[in-house]
Amino acid sequence: MSNASKPSVEDRIAPLRDAIDAVDTQLVALLDERARLAHRVGEIKQETGAPVFRPEREAEVIRKVAAKSAGPLDEPALAAIFREIMSACRALERPTTVAYLGPAGTFSEQAVQRAFGSGVNGVPCGTLDEVFRAAEAGTVDFAVVPMENSTEGAVSRTRDLMIATALKIVGEISIPVHHNLLTAGGTLDGVTRVCAHSQALAQCTGWLNQNLPQLPRQGVASNAEAARMAASDRTVAAIAGEAAAHKYVLQIVAAHIQDDPSNRTRFVVLARQDTQPSKPPGRDKTSLIVSVPNQPGALFKVLEPLARHGVSMSRLESRPARTGSWEYYFFVDLEGHSLDAKVAAALGEVQPACAFFKNLGSYPTET
Repeated sequence: MSNASKPSVEDRIAPLRDAIDAVDTQLVALLDERARLAHRVGEIKQETGAPVFRPEREAEVIRKVAAKSAGPLDEPALAAIFREIMSACRALERPTTVAYLGPAGTFSEQAVQRAFGSGVNGVPCGTLDEVFRAAEAGTVDFAVVPMENSTEGAVSRTRDLMIATALKIVGEISIPVHHNLLTAGGTLDGVTRVCAHSQALAQCTGWLNQNLPQLPRQGVASNAEAARMAASDRTVAAIAGEAAAHKYVLQIVAAHIQDDPSNRTRFVVLARQDTQPSKPPGRDKTSLIVSVPNQPGALFKVLEPLARHGVSMSRLESRPARTGSWEYYFFVDLEGHSLDAKVAAALGEVQPACAFFKNLGSYPTET
């Protein structure tokens, strides 16, 4: 067969495109039907005062979808698609507002989108204190705050604010943290300082010591704030993620400069509501803050009921109570929901043994 008689690339692709268009038509019809059903759910929630966002239900939906897939789309891809579908359907009930540590372009904003999808109204705040106050006052529906980093450990200010807040943890999100060195011109010509959040500077210490030991480092409120500064001041190099680079029209001088290539930050979602236990095979986590009397064996008395009731403890960290008397708060993560029978039984014995006890919330474990 001569080349002239062979079907062109367009001729071969055309039937496949027609088939895709037909599938898209079906998808739109099904999405519209799903949206109508979600809207009806929203009406019932409004009638009964039920919360709009149910993290345990949305986690269940994603698990079920992933289990049903037998095609080329893997679980993360399906999770991202259905997170956006649920976000758009949730917006039909009413707009959802979420406070986070701003300005726009931070990893906190990325965590908001990972938790809720893009169909929410993000509200950037200047400090973590402002994030908490916005959610506590009801100015926003939810708050997303960083809890800990895999390299630098706990975010101290978040932990301090968790002690006093009435907000509950209702979800968690883990974000890969890839730091880039950014400038307005794409070079280090004229740069006299490196700016970033103090945690980001700490996470890039090795790279900075090796490559830019001569440049002073300045901590600022957030990496996005450093990016904003670099956009208007060519003497500033910022450490921030790709989202900040795009938003503030900066160029990457060096990519992925974090010392730990698997660097991640864990964020939590805070709300003025509780959750229900996840349906199997979903798993939940319960977070606590406790302090113990200053007497021998006090911490053992708090932890022993957990072992006796078969409750696994996945985290135990201490933090000074800042009273000047060498007292400590302990942050504890348990496997299971506080309404699960064995967890409830264990906590019923733990609480009386504590000088201070606070259940920060039960929520679906991120997989």
